[in-house]
Amino acid sequence: MSIAAAFELHDRDGRRSLVLHGDWITMRLNDAADRLRRDITGMTDDVEVDIDVEDLGRLDTAGAYAIVRALGLVRKVHLPQSLRPDLATLADLISPALEKPPLAAPRAGGLRQIFDRIGRATVGIGQTAYRNQTFFGQLVVALGRTLVRPHRLRLTPFVATIEQAGLGGLPIAAIMTFFIGAVLALVGSTMLQSLGVAVYSVELVGIGILREFGPVIAAILFAGRSASAFTAQLGSMRMNQEIDAMRVMGVDIFDALVVPRVLAALLMLPLMTLVADLGGIVGGMLVARTMMGIEPSFFFQRLVDAVGAQQFWVGMVKVPVFALAIATTGCRQGLEVKDDVESLGANVTGSVVQSIFLIIMFDALFAVLFKQAGL
Repeated sequence: MSIAAAFELHDRDGRRSLVLHGDWITMRLNDAADRLRRDITGMTDDVEVDIDVEDLGRLDTAGAYAIVRALGLVRKVHLPQSLRPDLATLADLISPALEKPPLAAPRAGGLRQIFDRIGRATVGIGQTAYRNQTFFGQLVVALGRTLVRPHRLRLTPFVATIEQAGLGGLPIAAIMTFFIGAVLALVGSTMLQSLGVAVYSVELVGIGILREFGPVIAAILFAGRSASAFTAQLGSMRMNQEIDAMRVMGVDIFDALVVPRVLAALLMLPLMTLVADLGGIVGGMLVARTMMGIEPSFFFQRLVDAVGAQQFWVGMVKVPVFALAIATTGCRQGLEVKDDVESLGANVTGSVVQSIFLIIMFDALFAVLFKQAGL
């Protein structure tokens, strides 16, 4: 027979005794919870309460919550030595629900907020650099294993990445550098014709495209297409716990997911750069023919004689470094995605931004090195 929840409060030598009766369950609580909280609230702050549960019947989470919530207002509670196991279990279960969340620290304002953001950004840059170095070290080890044992390379993701990341970007790279070469030649025609040396627009287009614009534009395009794709693919796998399942099965994540993408980038970005160089040269040649009357045969002959292959190889030397930076950043950001869509979007954006930053940074470093080398 079910008995309604009830309680009694007795004074014993300056201390209160709380005697619980009946079934403290959802269907039998009635107003007992409100009355208990009201009676305990009326006590003084220094009162100690002894709990008597000998006559307590059934108890569920609603009843336990009502009791623990009311007793939280008391300075000190004395529990019986032989507490029923179900009571202790329910008390532990609902206690976290009664804990107040910590108050958020007030946001700094004015000048302090500016320095706070600068400091956090500086720490974030340092942490990102450390994670990049750690990831790159693991990648070098994985590439070394693949070099020693080529059969470790997974051809299916390797070929798929070549098709998705590289081949689809070749026409776009050619079109972009075509217009850049045309703009270079157009600017050169305006300036150089006024000086009577319009023929030097061939050197302007050749050196600008082969040495700088071809590799950099191809790398930026590859970063926008491939770094974001790598992050999205690996991030989706991480959100779906596919990567965790692969680890449980003993599959090496770098061998299965990272190495094929890095090798595909190392193979396809030089090809994309070559196509970009050709597009830029053709664009400059057409403008030179249209605006300055320079014939294509003369344009190519002067390109070979005055510019030469050295500028082409100076530009191509940078490409593997760009490819490694792009693929490493994209894969690392993908593997760091958390379990929410917001994290995936942030990491996709971060991978593209970091890749472009690394491209510009390495290009500047190469420019300084080539200057010192006299190239």
